[in-house]
Amino acid sequence: MSEAAFFVLVAGAVAVTAVARRYGWPAHLLVLATGLAVSFVPAVPRIDVNPHLLLGLVLPPLLYSASLTSSYQDFRASLNSITRLGVGLVLVTAAAVAVVAAQLIPGLPLSAALVLGAVVAPPDAVAATAVGRRLGLPRRATTVLTGESLINDATSLTLYKVAIAAASTGATALTDGVGVFAVAVVAGVGVGLAVGFVVHLVRVHLDDAVVASTLGLLTPFAAYWGAEQLGGSGVLAVVAAGLYLGHTSPEAGYATRLYEGPIWSTFDMVLESFTFALIGVQLSWVVRDVVEADQGVRTAVVAAFGVLAATVVVRPLYVFATAWVDNVRLPGSHRPARDSLSARESAVVSWAGMRGVVTLAAAAAIPVTSGNGPFPARATLQLVAYGVAIGTLLMQGLSLPWMIRALGLGSGEDAAHDASQEAGLRVLTNRAAAETLRSRQDVLARSVGPEVAEQITSGLARAIEQRGRAVATALDPAVDSGPGRPAALEHGRRLQQLRRDTVAAQRVVLMRERDAGRVDEVVMRRMLRELDLEEEQLSSSWLNRV
Repeated sequence: MSEAAFFVLVAGAVAVTAVARRYGWPAHLLVLATGLAVSFVPAVPRIDVNPHLLLGLVLPPLLYSASLTSSYQDFRASLNSITRLGVGLVLVTAAAVAVVAAQLIPGLPLSAALVLGAVVAPPDAVAATAVGRRLGLPRRATTVLTGESLINDATSLTLYKVAIAAASTGATALTDGVGVFAVAVVAGVGVGLAVGFVVHLVRVHLDDAVVASTLGLLTPFAAYWGAEQLGGSGVLAVVAAGLYLGHTSPEAGYATRLYEGPIWSTFDMVLESFTFALIGVQLSWVVRDVVEADQGVRTAVVAAFGVLAATVVVRPLYVFATAWVDNVRLPGSHRPARDSLSARESAVVSWAGMRGVVTLAAAAAIPVTSGNGPFPARATLQLVAYGVAIGTLLMQGLSLPWMIRALGLGSGEDAAHDASQEAGLRVLTNRAAAETLRSRQDVLARSVGPEVAEQITSGLARAIEQRGRAVATALDPAVDSGPGRPAALEHGRRLQQLRRDTVAAQRVVLMRERDAGRVDEVVMRRMLRELDLEEEQLSSSWLNRV
């Protein structure tokens, strides 16, 4: 792909996504359809991208961004559900798809059919969680969907590697596959945690938010490629690094957190739009390859519908058949009783099986050759995978909002629970701020006098209690000339530092309550952002420019 074609593809994908977001349309489908329409224009050439680069350059930042915003606390609490879906369901789906594909595509080896199963097995929860949050889907269901999407990619891509090797060599032992999976898990998680630990150590000592954010952009690639070089799962490495750094982010500088959010949101939109546009542009060429292949379009279409039916049917059967796993609590477990999915939540989770970027990228990455010859039915497998992705987006993606409303899951229960936690947390943070003010009052009294110190601390305490802006209330920028100006500046700077100390004390309370399990991650992050914005206002004060 030339530089001009790459730019046009990215710019066009972003433009179509912007229109879709403006009117509330499904952006992925619209981008895909637009790319497909463009591919039929005679002047548009065939666009080829190294599929391994697609997996190695697109997938890591998308997974890392999702991991950063996920709650380790919630992830750990729902680990039963996440594991049974992210590992068990992927393996069951891949096996079911392999059996169906081997029956519908004449002459397809079971190993090649298993490659297709690994490609279409992992759902992408991005669209589902976005819809769920907008409609008030309970947090435990959203946590399960998000957690599943973080680890099912690792399961499917590890199985994908085993199946590709089997297709190339003709056979592979089950023990070899289990060994590859075990190494992938251990090495992947180990590398991810090591990378996350090192990045965190560097990040907490950096005062430059731009440099810290740049380091964050490099982190997913370091974790992914480092794990892959050691035979581990790059996906698990990225997820482990993201969860660790997301959990420890309150210890970093406030400016880094404020910088990273918009950067990753932008990065996600560009990468997802680019991937769907690329597949849309390539789709017509894949169809032409199928026409020229021995199987023909009819076989590919029949196989696509058969595999789509298998993926859609297997998921709810598995979700409800294994629901009892959520209730298993090992001795010594501290899991809360309310983490198990209800029947209505399980229904939504079972229908949220839309395939996305991983399926499209893995399908494109199916090798051209296998062993001493061409990979069996490569074009047909790719078309079937694309058909499954498009079919799930159309069928499940468009009907999911209706299902959530029909089941009455947008009850606002989490909102009331969050409001109660936030009210209690504000009492604790205000108390910490008041204690900080009292501890600093004697120092302040020696420089400005006891009466003035009392006025300052009392004023700041009232401002904090009312959620006002302490420095903006206490400082008077009108004092900008005359003999009293130096004293006023010093006075203002002392006030500014005092407010910074109270913000730091409040931030410590937020982390303490989160780590103790008394406050949900989402509540803690909401209040943390308030403190970050307040500290940003202090840093941009006129006092820093005089």
